[in-house]
This record gives sequence, C-alpha cells and structure tokens, in this order.
Amino acid sequence: MGRIHILSEAVANKIAAGEVVERPASVVKELLENSLDAGATRIKINIEAGGKKVIQIIDNGCGMVRDDAMLAFERHATSKLKDADDLLKVATLGFRGEALPSIASVSRLSLETRAAEAVSGTIIEINGGKMARVEEAGLPQGTSITVRDLFFNTPARKKFLKAESTELSHIASLVTHYALAHPDKHFELHSSTNAMLVAPPVAGYSERVYQIFGKETLDQLVPVAAEQKLERIGLPQPPPWRRQQIAAENSVDEAAIEFPDPGEMRLHGFVSKPEIQKLNRNSIFVFVNQRLVRDRLIQHALTEAYRNIIPPAVYPVVLLFLEMPPGEVDVNVHPSKTEVRFRQSTAMHDFVRDTVRAALMKARPVPQFVTEIRAHATATPGLTPGAREWEPISDLAVPSVAASAAPGGLGGFSLQAPQPPPIAGRLRFVGGVAIEANAAVPVARGPLEHLFTRDVDTIPDNGCALALDLAEESEEQSTLAALSSLRPLGQIRNSFILATNEDGLWIIDQHVAHERVLFERILKQRAAKKAESQRLLMPIVIELSPAQQAVFAEIADELAHNGFEAEPFGARSIAVKVAPAGVDAAQVEHMLHELLDQLSREEQSLNLEKIRARIAASIACHAAIKVNMPLEQNKMDWLLAELAKTDHPMSCPHGRPVVLRYSVKDIQKAFKRI
Repeated sequence: MGRIHILSEAVANKIAAGEVVERPASVVKELLENSLDAGATRIKINIEAGGKKVIQIIDNGCGMVRDDAMLAFERHATSKLKDADDLLKVATLGFRGEALPSIASVSRLSLETRAAEAVSGTIIEINGGKMARVEEAGLPQGTSITVRDLFFNTPARKKFLKAESTELSHIASLVTHYALAHPDKHFELHSSTNAMLVAPPVAGYSERVYQIFGKETLDQLVPVAAEQKLERIGLPQPPPWRRQQIAAENSVDEAAIEFPDPGEMRLHGFVSKPEIQKLNRNSIFVFVNQRLVRDRLIQHALTEAYRNIIPPAVYPVVLLFLEMPPGEVDVNVHPSKTEVRFRQSTAMHDFVRDTVRAALMKARPVPQFVTEIRAHATATPGLTPGAREWEPISDLAVPSVAASAAPGGLGGFSLQAPQPPPIAGRLRFVGGVAIEANAAVPVARGPLEHLFTRDVDTIPDNGCALALDLAEESEEQSTLAALSSLRPLGQIRNSFILATNEDGLWIIDQHVAHERVLFERILKQRAAKKAESQRLLMPIVIELSPAQQAVFAEIADELAHNGFEAEPFGARSIAVKVAPAGVDAAQVEHMLHELLDQLSREEQSLNLEKIRARIAASIACHAAIKVNMPLEQNKMDWLLAELAKTDHPMSCPHGRPVVLRYSVKDIQKAFKRI
C-alpha cells in the first residue's frame, strides 16, 4: 500500500488557517481589509478578551446577496479576481478568497449581511467550518461578522496565544495604522465597554495624525512628499509587425506611436526627527497602495536614509504611504499579504532613500552624535614580554560632522572621529567590574546606553571595553567589599566619579550608581507597601494610544502601589495627580509613555514580578542623578556609601556596569614596575 494519501478537508482547512490566522490581530486584519474592499466608509470593531473570546467587525459596505454570502465560505471564492492576468495588477487588499473559510474553520463565526439591492439580509452561522444555520432577516446595508472562541477546536494554537493585553495591543496597533492610512473613513475600536479609538473622517493625513496622536507627536514628525516618473524597464515591447499593424490601423507613422505611460510612483507620509529614536523597527509602518507591508527593501532604504544621522542600533518612527500602478508591485508572495515585490526594485529603493534623506536634511541639516567610551590598550614591543601600556578612558565628546556631496545632489554626512589605537589587551568582567585579562582579543564597544531608551533586562553590557569572563569567588567577594572603603577624588565631566582605595583606581557612573540604589529601595518599599509619592501641584493630563490604553488597564493597580495616582480623563486620556517621590513633574509623562511602550511590545505574558521590576527600573532611572551634574564631596561620599549597601552594586537594573576598576597591579604594569 502506498504511503501518500490526501488529507481530509477538515485537516486541510486547519493547515490553511494556520497560514492566514496567526493570532486575533490576523483575523481583524483580514476582515478589516474585506470591509475596506467593500467600500465601507464606517467600520466598527468590538473586541472581548483580547480577541480570544469575541471579534466583531461591522461595516456599511456594499454587502452581499444570499448566494454570494454562502459562496464566500468556499475555498478560493472571491469577487476580486477572474483570471490569471488579474494577478499582475491586484488593486484590492484581499484577493485570495482564503480569509473567511480559514477563519470559519477555527472559530464559531456568524455573518450578517445585506446588499443595497436586496429586500432582506442573510444570516449564516458556521461552527468549526461546518455550516449550522442560514436564514433571512431584516438587516441594514453592509456586513457584520462576529468571530467567537477563536481556536476552540485547535487547542495547540490557542495555547500559544499571548496575554489578553498583548493581543489587544496588536489589534489596537493594527486598527490605528489602518485608520491613519484611510483618513477619509470612520474607524471605531471598542474593548468591552471601553472606546479605545474613535476616529471620524478628516481632511488629510496630517489631521489624522493630530486626531489620533495629538499635536506633540505631529510636531516631532517631518512630512515627506515626492513623486517620480516610472520607466518602462522590463515592460514587454510589441514585435515589429504589431507596431506596423497599429500604425496602419490608426493611419499614423510608426515612429509616432506612443505606448501607454507606465505611470508614476508617489511617496508621502511622515518620518521622525533624528532625536526620536526607538529600540526596534516596531514603529516603522509602510503602506503600499494602502496595504500595510513589512518589506526588507524599504526597510533598507530607510536605514540608508538615516545613516550617520541616528546611531546604528536605534530606529526611527516612520509612517509612509507608497502609491504606484498595481502592475508595478506583486502582492501575491505571502499568504498573509504582508510582503510584496517591486518590478523596479532598485528605482524604488533609491526613490525612498533619497526622498526621506532630503526631508531630514531640510528639517535638520546638522545631526548630533555622541562618541563611545572606550578603554584603549596598545601593544608594546618593549623589553618585558607581554607588557602593556594602558591609556586613559576618553572623555565624552561630540565628533565633528562634515557634509559631503552625495549622488543626486543630496548631501551626506561623514563622521570625523579620532581613531583609537590598535587593541591588544582586554578587560574581563568580574561581578560588573572590568579588570585585566591575559587574552589579547578585540574589545566590544557600544554607545552610551544611558543617553538612549532601553528595555529592562535587554541592554547589553556596553560602555567601556567589557568582555565576560569567570573569576574566583574569593576575588569577587573582596572586590564587592572594597566598595565601602572608596574615597572620592572628584568628577570627570560631571558624569563619572573618580575614587580610590588600596585596591586601585575606580570610576563610577554616577547616574547608574544612583539608579541601582533607588531601584532596590523602590522594590523594598513596594514589598512593605510604603511607596513614597508626591502630590503634583496640577494634574498632568496624558494622552494614550490605543495600545498604551490596553497596557495601562493591565498595570493600573501596580502603578498605584508604586506611588502613582491616575484616573481616566476623557476617552483616551488619564490625569496623573500623584507621582513617585523624586521624579520631576516634567518627566512623569515621558516616563509613563516609555513604560507603556515597553510593556506593549512584550511578546510574553506579563507576570507581576516583571511588571514590578519594569516600573521600579523606570522610576529609578528618571529619579536618579543625571550625567553632567556637578556633585559636592558629601554627595559623592553618600552615593558611594549607599551603593556599597546594595545587593547588586556592580550593574544597574538595565544591565549596564556601574563601576570600573584600574587595579594597583595594572598601574604597576603600566609604569614597568612588574
């Protein structure tokens, strides 16, 4: 008997559903795109339990007659394609005819629809891919689809869904950005009884950004707009006999024949100023013919546009809309339609890069950079084999930036930073303290992490040259005990404390040292339910995005236990009346936005311990002593004494090193005494 057999229809449907329906946001995406294709001008989305329990989308589109409604649940049934040639010029968001049958096979789905020309509407109920009820009813024009108990018959898929707040955050982000792409339509997103997004039609994209995110966000964005003529590269040319035939039919000279213009590609939208920096690409949204896509070609073009304008480890905020003839882009390359291919990929890449680059240069021609802190080690062929000369850590400085001509008339930027000497030694990391190691390997370098926003527990140990290595436990214990005997000598650039004891010379980052002290104090106060707070003179009203609203509802109680007192103030705003002690009132809004953004990107379920650590780390970071802040002698004495009392004095809550040690042995080697 042969080994190959045909899968049953039920199994095949579930496999197909796995390609299209990844999570509740995937269902919302497919149904939302169907509503837009149906010409809907008003779309309302209701969500329960993050989409796991209920997803309902109501629109006022063209609707369907009874026969079409029943046929829509057959595999590959669609009204948007007729033959293979239509695949070369897809002008709709959906076209595969897979969404409805795939969703219906893994949920309990109810469809209510009525076409404008129909006297009555149609109600269809499907449970796990099996049709349960079909009947007529009096319904308004349009379509309402309700998806209940998603993945009820595929428990393995349901088990891998994230927390409700995470799933709701994905849905909120999706709906928000489709609302941005269609400013002429009305969008509503409701979770249980909470209206997360209500966006009536507006005149244009700027008004939509202002409507959803507010004036402050709009002021931080740079508008982008350009258009470029497409070339006939790659388009098939008619054979000579066809050219002669066309000339004869139209009684014109063959040389005068003009073939159809391939059209133009247009780019418009917004990109962030260089000082707005994100940790990942989650804030980059690109729409191609109003389709939300994740395209590597455009991502690379944006990276090139921001090259030497922002550090390479961070990313901008981007909202771009690319429009071109449907024949210039192939959208049939991914089941979820999130990837596309461009026929003129090189021209598209350069167009996006040059347009964004020109907009950035016009908005801010001189970007600001910070150099890296490095510990340089130079090899010395001296009389003593293996001896090394150690150079001091370089000060903080801003390297000069020179503009240079770039292709297409756009100016480029090139850093003229001093080059470090060759590295031959290395520092090893013992309990957070960098000491000498014997191996001669390159030293890892990185930007000053405390100048950028970083996620808790995800920041690598950057700053000075760090290389992890194991050490004897006794040596680590003596290093930790030595902190209590440190005597501060002064500050370097009002940012780093220089101290000494019998073990050698120490450099302490004052910001992260104070951050570690405050972090442990906040956690202890939270455990004892004695969080210190301060009542603000005037409440601070903060606008939240739909994704931030979902996270805020999840962590509101924990925020209250950490010294916050906030209450709803309108549909999408909260009023903060009380904030943790030590945090400047001007930083409260930034701190909350940063915290909610971090938690909204969390892919795993948010447990209480992680939430507490994130909140404590955020409060400590914003309340700690800042860089470029002069400290008196008694303040430095107090900080070092408090640091020595902490449980983990060698690293801050984000993982950055707090202290660096230059041991007496290192000093003796540098002076050729050993």
